[in-house]
Amino acid sequence: MRNSPTFASRSRLRATLGTAVLTASALFGGTAYGATGAVNTAGHSAAAVHGGMIVRDDLQALFRQAGVRGTFALFDVRQGRTTVVDAARAQKRLIPASTFKIPHSLIALETKAVKDENEVIPYGGQPQQFPEWEHDMNLRDAIRVSNVPVFQTLARRIGLKRENQWVNRLNYGNRQIGPVVDRFWLDGPLEISAVEQTRFLSRLARQQLPASKKNQLTVRELLKVEEKDGYALFAKTGWGMSTTPNIGWWVGWVERGGRLYTFALNIDVNTDKDTEKRIPLTRDLLTALGVLPKA
Repeated sequence: MRNSPTFASRSRLRATLGTAVLTASALFGGTAYGATGAVNTAGHSAAAVHGGMIVRDDLQALFRQAGVRGTFALFDVRQGRTTVVDAARAQKRLIPASTFKIPHSLIALETKAVKDENEVIPYGGQPQQFPEWEHDMNLRDAIRVSNVPVFQTLARRIGLKRENQWVNRLNYGNRQIGPVVDRFWLDGPLEISAVEQTRFLSRLARQQLPASKKNQLTVRELLKVEEKDGYALFAKTGWGMSTTPNIGWWVGWVERGGRLYTFALNIDVNTDKDTEKRIPLTRDLLTALGVLPKA
């Protein structure tokens, strides 16, 4: 056929692309990933190298299937390797919303704003957006239902000065909290990127934050979602409602086979139904990258 490449030219093309795969592999100390964690042999590499990260924009197909736009970042702690979907967005800082409950729980414990994870905290008695928030509850339950009023109470106990000190001490995102002590993670100015989330979580998962090991282990247990089939999953959702579109997060880490993988997904939330897509989409991405076992 006219314009069909010759056998020789196809061979040269495969050789060139093969070199690109090996170059990416050398840069990251391992193989260049395909969807199953192996080198893609379909005549091209699914992975590209950008700013020291492996870019897997082929996995945007999973976002399209879910009907959302967003990004995903995965940090393989042992390899020191970061894999992203949409490199630009993965490095864009956004409000953390309720993913800030992760460091906030640690800050509350460190500052004695709460005695321990079992102390019952009053929510304030006002009608709330979600009925499940209209209860006094301990830190464990407040994390489970993502109770904003309880954490606002804790923020007022902590106070603006100590919140600022701890956000800086933890090197969290842009480290900006502004003058409003109980809204800075919901409305800004605090922001963090997906890639930064993975780095922060990698330190927490290994108890390497500048805080007591006991309190870091407590927060770790508060975040445990499941443990089965040889892996343990720790995670927290977030839903930022102060922007248009809203922002949906699911961040956390997987411990499997002596390996640690931290992850962060954020998506545009145009309807409330989009929030239901955060967890299954992330699980699909973790499975595609070989972090979670196939069902």
